[in-house]
Amino acid sequence: MDSVLSFDEHVYLPATVTRSAKILVAGHFGAGKTTLVGSVSEIRPLRTEEPITEASTGIDDLAGLPGKTETTVAFDFGRRTLSPHLALYLFGTPGQNRFTPFWEHLFNGALGGLILVDTRRLQDSDAVLGLFEERGLPFAVAVNEFEGAHRFNLDEVRQALALDEDVVLTSCDARDEVSSIHALIAFVEYLHKNRRLEHLS
Repeated sequence: MDSVLSFDEHVYLPATVTRSAKILVAGHFGAGKTTLVGSVSEIRPLRTEEPITEASTGIDDLAGLPGKTETTVAFDFGRRTLSPHLALYLFGTPGQNRFTPFWEHLFNGALGGLILVDTRRLQDSDAVLGLFEERGLPFAVAVNEFEGAHRFNLDEVRQALALDEDVVLTSCDARDEVSSIHALIAFVEYLHKNRRLEHLS
């Protein structure tokens, strides 16, 4: 499935780029990971989506996702140059629990993750948060503001997810390039503040 980009695509990185970071875009099933990677990627994103079939009946919870007809079975990939010197390589994780073993490959070399959550299915985020916490991998949480979903105060979301005060918590619309980039920037600023970006090349 091709993405529609609001800017000119380019393949090659500017010669000024001296640092890069592998960032995971994670979240529960249907949280908007594929959409966000497609929204911010400056290259045509790689997607591994397949149609949802009857084989997933009773396995994948489609409650609250009436329009979802495809699902990521491996990962999504995109790239975004955030500054003249820094490029992010974005890997969108699969959302279904049965693909969790594949996450081990995606965690390798990742600097951290932006975890998308849907407040209509907030309890589904626990397993994803647990995977990052078990590995001590830094993460930020972004509430994907789905159309028609109730808007909760971020402090309420923090409390509901039992997030520590130092965890970056923001909101975005995964369909919107600007707000999605702002969510990524908030996480990158956290990494920089905590010296996680200091020695990348």
